[in-house]
Amino acid sequence: MIIDKKIVKGRFLNRPNRFQAYVELDGESLMVAVPNTGRCREILIPGTEVLLREGTTPTRKTPYDLIGGYKGDMLINIDSQVPNKVVEEALLLKRIKPLRDYNIVLREKFFNSSRFDFKLQIEPYINKELPEEYFLEVKGVTLEEQRLAMFPDAPTIRGARHLKELVEAKEQGYGAGVLFLIQMERVESFSPHDERDPLFGEALRYAKTHGVDIYAYNSIVTENSITLDKEIPVIL
Repeated sequence: MIIDKKIVKGRFLNRPNRFQAYVELDGESLMVAVPNTGRCREILIPGTEVLLREGTTPTRKTPYDLIGGYKGDMLINIDSQVPNKVVEEALLLKRIKPLRDYNIVLREKFFNSSRFDFKLQIEPYINKELPEEYFLEVKGVTLEEQRLAMFPDAPTIRGARHLKELVEAKEQGYGAGVLFLIQMERVESFSPHDERDPLFGEALRYAKTHGVDIYAYNSIVTENSITLDKEIPVIL
């Protein structure tokens, strides 16, 4: 996925709330929007070099969105709107091998009270072994420690509820899965962050034992693009 807006670099100063941050740009302090309500404390450290995407909406209050930061020499994308776009691109390009036979990709479809990111459909004659309809939830991952990616970086009641709804979908004959898109390179494995949110880890293991597919993919990240790369092991 190409980021087609102007990208500039700044230095992170502080984050007074979940939605805003201050950065140093051209020697001045500037307020910017943060399109990620997670903590991102391991990335947004004072002095860190960050990427800013220029906003073009005339009525917006801030001129830039803070979309990424460097952790050492590794660039991490933190834009929470990116994972669904990256996964949609990968689904259409047949880059997610277990799901490549699904030829219809629909966005944001409901099952019971949950709205899942994707509903995939397949004609029976293509592959009779697959469920004709498949619900897929996507979670963006920005937390990494010693090449282990973890989710979430803040407690998420909604995330655990989604997993339980995926189990219900599976029990009713649908395909069901969750894909963790790791918004960086170089990670070697993925695990739930039990220390940060034990209920989510419990729900993820429950989903796995009840037949829900669990995928984790890292990404190739540049200053103006992010692309799904390769699948990595999930350690539960």
